[in-house]
Amino acid sequence: MTRELAAVGLGLCLLLAVPADAVRAEELPIRKAGLWEMKMIRAGSAMPELAMQHCTDETVDKEMHNMVSPMAKQICSRQDIQKTATGYVTDSVCSVAGVAVSSHSEVTGDFNSAYTVTTTSHSDLGSKAAPHDTVTRIEAKWLGACKPDQKPGDIIMPGGGFKLNVKDAAKLRNLLPGAK
Repeated sequence: MTRELAAVGLGLCLLLAVPADAVRAEELPIRKAGLWEMKMIRAGSAMPELAMQHCTDETVDKEMHNMVSPMAKQICSRQDIQKTATGYVTDSVCSVAGVAVSSHSEVTGDFNSAYTVTTTSHSDLGSKAAPHDTVTRIEAKWLGACKPDQKPGDIIMPGGGFKLNVKDAAKLRNLLPGAK
């Protein structure tokens, strides 16, 4: 179960980071403003598909980069992004909650209507557990304008009962080991 939670946590970080992650050799485009549906599917996992909605605009996507980039520098020893003929490829090596995770992601589609991120990750849980490999696919689709009760940055979890604004996530950064 700990392995599943660590993977979901990393997946959520990737989910938020990939659209706005950048300032390396290449930059991923900013997503079209509005409401995006994002589905996270983990191959071979007992965890169900996770679908959420994210209300965003150019400012929020840029702020997400500014928020994620320093955290990524703290926990990742490698983060590379390259433009390809079909989209982008990213490679990273990070340590999340004491778990070493290396990942390779392929991003296809566009940031105006739909894109897909397929991530293959390998985690080393230490000497007491076997290494763990996962394949996660994020399918993002633009739905239109944000709903009247939503503001840019709102993430609406499945069932609509839980809403978190990514701007509030900056406060959570202080919970990371070594954060000031």
